[in-house]
Amino acid sequence: MDFLRPASWEEALAAKAEHPTAVPLSGGTDVMVEINFDHRRPEYLLDLNRIELLREWEVGEENVRLGAAVPYTQIMENLRAELPGLALASHTVASPQIRNRGGVGGNLGTASPAGDAHPALLAAGAEVEVESVRGSRFIPIDEFYTGVKRNALQPDELIKTVHVKKADGPQQYSKVGTRNAMVIAVCAFGLALHPETRTVRTGIGSAAPTPIRAKEAEAFLNAALEEGGFWDNGKIITPSIAKQFADLCSGAANPIDDVRGTAKYRRHAVGIMARRQLGWTWEQYRGSGRTLEGAA
Repeated sequence: MDFLRPASWEEALAAKAEHPTAVPLSGGTDVMVEINFDHRRPEYLLDLNRIELLREWEVGEENVRLGAAVPYTQIMENLRAELPGLALASHTVASPQIRNRGGVGGNLGTASPAGDAHPALLAAGAEVEVESVRGSRFIPIDEFYTGVKRNALQPDELIKTVHVKKADGPQQYSKVGTRNAMVIAVCAFGLALHPETRTVRTGIGSAAPTPIRAKEAEAFLNAALEEGGFWDNGKIITPSIAKQFADLCSGAANPIDDVRGTAKYRRHAVGIMARRQLGWTWEQYRGSGRTLEGAA
């Protein structure tokens, strides 16, 4: 196994172009585990730790530009207001040591359905900026996951930045595990209210071959909130609407039975998380003073 250690982003792109099978290494929290257990033996490792660009972030007027290697600890400490869903997800990642090393780019590159960041990125509507010596392009998060541990990257491309719109409403994230820490998700769920567009987005993790959104549930809730005038009147969402939303989220899941949980349990848990998060986020929205009721 050869170890490539570029000193700049340009050198990294050139190395990836020359060695398309090279596996990028930054936090190493997924890659090194696979190598240590001999589940993976790449011909080349591409060490990106010398590239400062990947550990930088910028908060703009509307968006956050998040370098692929920004550690989860930094997201928790510095971007809680702008990216509340992702900050909550970051709290659930493994241990403090791994949160200090791992970043969103690694989750995206591995594309495991159990990656903790995926539901929050789906709910927020992120875009992934990737680059090669041929140029750069933006991949909407909905198009990024193409299969089990597969993504839309071309062989010569590297993940550079994740662009996420600053939260314009409450966001939530929950994860079910077999214990409280250092655990792979049995299932996970993320929810984001977007009052500016009067829409709701979801994200489901570890309950389908890829991270997914519950689009039918979103469409139902968007229509129900609009028809009932909930965005303006700030009324409590009725139990029947919350139940239907939860049932549709549960139905969107396509899980398997494995050592961490059964498919039946995963579907049930996704529905529970969806209902609870809807209640939590809507109470936050009602208390924000943005409704007519709140303004009065």
